[in-house]
Amino acid sequence: MDKYIIVTTLCNKEEIANKIIDTLLEKKLVAGSQVSKVHSKYWWNNELEECDEYKLEFRTKESLFYETENEIRKIHDYETAEISYFEIKGASKDFLSWIDSEIK
Repeated sequence: MDKYIIVTTLCNKEEIANKIIDTLLEKKLVAGSQVSKVHSKYWWNNELEECDEYKLEFRTKESLFYETENEIRKIHDYETAEISYFEIKGASKDFLSWIDSEIK
């Protein structure tokens, strides 16, 4: 059975965030998206880095993850972008039906 998921990624440019969102919605790979500004600290090339980023979340199904991931990678400008997902559990049937009705 196909699982409902939330795909996440982060980027540091608003233009790239919006391009990713628009592309995924136009291609009907995701039903909806959310954007949050976050402050990140992480190790990169043995240096402690810190920056403001945009956290993107997308509602879709597991069967569309790899296509979604590929579209994100085409647009993303990070050398190593985090693109991951987690399963939606305990959601209402109406919400899950909405996802079904809005993706390909």
